[in-house]
Amino acid sequence: MAKNALLEIKRNLEAHVGQKISLRANGGRRKTIERTGVLEGTYPSVFIVKLDQEQQTFKRVSYSYADILTESVEVTICEDQANDAE
Repeated sequence: MAKNALLEIKRNLEAHVGQKISLRANGGRRKTIERTGVLEGTYPSVFIVKLDQEQQTFKRVSYSYADILTESVEVTICEDQANDAE
């Protein structure tokens, strides 16, 4: 069951590669990290996000699909940005 859920999450993200997304991640100790960037790629176990330039601590971050399943990470597709690019 969980394997099917992870595969479905991966397929949903694959459809949005190259689009701008917003991430909300659990930073531990009641901290929530919010970042924006472009979904750069999906791989068998993880997905890579290239962060916007104003957030210079990291250029890229990766999260596993299990992070989404366990709700440690929330991914939101920025629809308005996708329309502007076309």
